[in-house]
Amino acid sequence: MTDPRDEDALSWGGDDDPTLDVGTRREEAAPASAAASLPPGYHAVGKGAGDVPAAPTGDVESVTGKDDEPAQLGNVALVSLGLLGGVYLLYTIGWVIGGLRLQVAVPAMNLIPAAYVPAFWLALLAPAIWFGATLLLTRRAAAWQRWAWLIAGALLLVPWPFIMIGAIGQ
Repeated sequence: MTDPRDEDALSWGGDDDPTLDVGTRREEAAPASAAASLPPGYHAVGKGAGDVPAAPTGDVESVTGKDDEPAQLGNVALVSLGLLGGVYLLYTIGWVIGGLRLQVAVPAMNLIPAAYVPAFWLALLAPAIWFGATLLLTRRAAAWQRWAWLIAGALLLVPWPFIMIGAIGQ
């Protein structure tokens, strides 16, 4: 029988060096029944499917050990999260500018300054709280639910004082 290295398409000088042999040879490989077993969650179809041993039964996630890990995000999702995070950061800046300009109008609106300060800080922190809570609470949820909550927050947390009194109003 010939050496499996003789069957390689290319050979180089020094390929017969015994220190280059790494792993097992084809003859010493695992038996065909073990090599032909399917990974969990797959089943054989077609001609000869009955000869292939069945995959272990049970939950696929528990067999692979990935039941506690959340799915990783792709590149598009990470860029989109970054863009939405930037929108929420701009909203925070808009609430600061609009709230500070609205502070002048507090006495005219018959508001108590002690009521204005907590409302100002809550409005200031609302975009960051919404973004962080959405990411935290939808870790194991479907991706569409995370995006729905993030988009809903982007629509609900528009800094109206900045729009009405800030740069555009007046």
